[in-house]
Amino acid sequence: MQAEGFIAGRLHVKEKMAVIAIAISFFVIIVAVAISGGFRREIRSGVSAVTGDVLLTNASADLSGSSDPVRTAPSYLTDLEAVAGVERIEPVIYRPGILKIGDDIHGVLFKGTQTDTLPLGVRLPASLAERFSIAPGDDLTAWFIGEKVKIRKWHVLSLYDSPMETEDGLLLYVPIGDLRRLNEWESDEASLLEVTVNPRRRGSKALQRITDELGWRASLGARQDEDPLRAVSATERFAQLFDWLDLIDFNVYAILLLMTIVAGFNMISGLLILLFRHVSTIGTLKTLGMGDRAIARVFLRVGARTAAIGMAAGNALALLFCLVQGTTHWIRLNPENYFVSFVPVHVNLPAVLLADAAAFAGILLLLLLPTLFISRVDPARTVKTE
Repeated sequence: MQAEGFIAGRLHVKEKMAVIAIAISFFVIIVAVAISGGFRREIRSGVSAVTGDVLLTNASADLSGSSDPVRTAPSYLTDLEAVAGVERIEPVIYRPGILKIGDDIHGVLFKGTQTDTLPLGVRLPASLAERFSIAPGDDLTAWFIGEKVKIRKWHVLSLYDSPMETEDGLLLYVPIGDLRRLNEWESDEASLLEVTVNPRRRGSKALQRITDELGWRASLGARQDEDPLRAVSATERFAQLFDWLDLIDFNVYAILLLMTIVAGFNMISGLLILLFRHVSTIGTLKTLGMGDRAIARVFLRVGARTAAIGMAAGNALALLFCLVQGTTHWIRLNPENYFVSFVPVHVNLPAVLLADAAAFAGILLLLLLPTLFISRVDPARTVKTE
């Protein structure tokens, strides 16, 4: 083994294109993994901020819970709060309304929360405010259609940037008490209960486990005089959105495979050139008693060292790109198509290391192909004697 390392240390793949190709391949792989993780984190956190991670609503109500209220403090609420991963459970009220701004009429969804406390104060999405030239301090008039048409005048307190751009024109935050009086509900009634879970538990499988546990605890814990609640996860409510995230992950796997093949074949060409240049060296080593496998390990070490250099360079460039993009958001996107206004990046170290390991192992497997040439070298023909 010492002899193999000694010989490998004096051989080098001189084709710089092989190293450059490997660096580019690893750059693309790491950036793809980071962008996939960024989209998943931004969209999951955006959905959580807008609608919560799990909704607890009446079995007969729609997901907005605007028609059939639930009790804000059911007898089994403590059991629900004790579910692992649950951070908080809050009552909210949703009520659709119509804004009349000048000559324009715009449909919106009011969301009453316990966080907003100033009566008839509203927090407005920044994009909606920009579209209609609304500023903090202005007043808005809203119509609410039901058995009777009700009118309320709201005072704009502040603007907010929605984490989910597609919701910008819809969601207006107001005090829960205002909507409770508007609906003529009791003080312990709300549209539904929104459950926020730990960000680390927002993966599809983990979130589904929490949703299932909340559902059966609500069903088993309900008294005879209480309506059982059903639990609906964000992944179920926004199925198309999360299917789109799964498609991004599939594309990442395709990129990983493609870039590994590209890097591997570039390394194969570089290693073949190295083998052809050292045919006489191979013959000499065979003459000295070194077997084909031992010689193959020598050249595999050379290839692995070259691949490692390219991998390190590609990783460094990719991490630099992620740092710049993560801090400046200089690459922008159309939120109508991508749900966010910039290319999100999130460097998940375990995912990066796993991608590196998988690609590096794939390259080494491809490098086994040119080493088959070693067994065909005949020392009698390749070793020159004087």
